[in-house]
Amino acid sequence: MEKRIPEPKSSSILRAIAIFEGGKGLAGIAASLGLLSLAHHDISALAYALIGHYHLDPEAHFPRMLLDEAAWLQSADLRQVVMLACGYSLIRFVEGYGLWRDRTWAEWLASCSGAIYLPIEISHMLKHPSWINAMVLAFNAVVVIYMVIRLWQRRKNLTPKLVSTQ
Repeated sequence: MEKRIPEPKSSSILRAIAIFEGGKGLAGIAASLGLLSLAHHDISALAYALIGHYHLDPEAHFPRMLLDEAAWLQSADLRQVVMLACGYSLIRFVEGYGLWRDRTWAEWLASCSGAIYLPIEISHMLKHPSWINAMVLAFNAVVVIYMVIRLWQRRKNLTPKLVSTQ
């Protein structure tokens, strides 16, 4: 009977991040499909109907954001938006696969792609402080720091050691 060696904790963390990245990829695909379903509709009218259905004030912060985004989406080239969302999803799936397989290139991708969002998240947090924004910023920062530490440890383990002959 073969004895199984438990995986190190770092491997479990890496796999959890890989699953999270795959989830973001699925969310991107779902958003793409949702956008495609709106291709021949008046998106602004749909947004107003949604706001009216829930008896929201169209001048309140979040309903106003919805209306602004609907107006932008109405004038945007939907094919380009869908292609960008699919590209984003592909990157997330590739990153998730690489992290699941414990690949160095995926750790580089995760640390760089996560670090790109940090200034945006900090700016958003400063303009709109909330617990959700703080949690998103903290989670992303922890993932970036974790990936950088793993990359640093890999580099340290691959660096040849000089042996003293005294």
